[in-house]
Amino acid sequence: MYNMTDIYNRIDGYREPVIELQRDLTAKVALGPLNGGTGEHDKMNHIHQLLRDMEPVTIQEIRAPDEKARDGYRPNLIAKWKGIQEHPVVWVLTHADIVPPGNLSLWQSDPYRIKVDGDRIIGRGVEDNQHGFVSAYLALKAILDSGNPLKHSVGLIVVADEETGSRYGLNYILKHHTGIFSQEDLIIVPDAGNEDGTMIEVAEKSMLWLKFTVTGRQCHASTPQKGKNSLVGAAGLILALAALKEKFASCNPLFSPPVSTFEPTKFLANVSNINTIPGKEVFFMDCRILPEHDVDEIIETTGGIVSTVAAETGLEIELETAHRHDAPSPTVVDAPVVAALQTAVRTVTGREAKPMGIGGGTVAAFFREEGLPAAVWSTCPDTAHQPNEYCLISQVITDAKVFATIYQDDHAV
Repeated sequence: MYNMTDIYNRIDGYREPVIELQRDLTAKVALGPLNGGTGEHDKMNHIHQLLRDMEPVTIQEIRAPDEKARDGYRPNLIAKWKGIQEHPVVWVLTHADIVPPGNLSLWQSDPYRIKVDGDRIIGRGVEDNQHGFVSAYLALKAILDSGNPLKHSVGLIVVADEETGSRYGLNYILKHHTGIFSQEDLIIVPDAGNEDGTMIEVAEKSMLWLKFTVTGRQCHASTPQKGKNSLVGAAGLILALAALKEKFASCNPLFSPPVSTFEPTKFLANVSNINTIPGKEVFFMDCRILPEHDVDEIIETTGGIVSTVAAETGLEIELETAHRHDAPSPTVVDAPVVAALQTAVRTVTGREAKPMGIGGGTVAAFFREEGLPAAVWSTCPDTAHQPNEYCLISQVITDAKVFATIYQDDHAV
């Protein structure tokens, strides 16, 4: 390993740069069109200048066509610095877009003007996903400013549209700009983690959202014999759907929880008054399915439950797939990127990081679908999408040290 003492010392002195970067990035609101904005242009222009100032060997803006966005496109950036060992490349991918702040009355301050409270920076986007960008960026800056040679080639990628599906972000890049990444590269996505930095996400469950429409006959509540109560039918169907948990009951300790989950969630409004028996109910179920289960089999089994309940109640029940994303093959637990993260976390914090699976989806899935092993990791309080979203300056600095260690570590590949 190269002389890391000076690099770590530099990073320890980055409290004010962390605050300044977070202030500037938060003020440049990057909402996609589906979230009520025009895109990531202002924020990306600022990031472009930050990266250019560090003199990468290449910097490229990839514009994904989106007629709903400003100027008809969504910007993506890829910058690369050449190391002594040119291959494989250590890539760190973050995203520029954010989600809306939601109910402003729940915020302690303006979500687009950071509030610094001791170790805490509050503002929309400071964790999701500016924390990851700031730590990866400052790690590289510390190495370049220290005069130490960069051991491994490093690439920083900042994408659009992560919050609404990645159609104009990483998914677009992988489909229209092949050959950027190789299977030997170390690809890290600092977009999820836990508070002590010991979770390395390597696998995801399949995501399936099902929509159920139960149709009966509306009538006055005092004469139920004249109608067919769709609410009672929906309640019965929800209870019957519990059979999915029993049939698909495999346990995989890589995940927490270690089982597939099948949870009824959203119910659409039916009648507006109390004394009317509803004739139509629409509800949804969120399914997070272990990779070992076939999603088609789960849909087929659900259809059988629907048919049984419909026959027993005399109600018409329609089953639709509202959203589906089949889990790609996991990144293997002994992949080089996992080993590099484990070594770096141990070096910086003394903690042992473990590969794990999660129920939620991450942008890393698009890498895995292309056969590119990627790992999701960061040290964070997990306040993404919440009012008063915050990051801890100390955790950003710790993560910067971890990234710097991976960029320089002799054992990183």
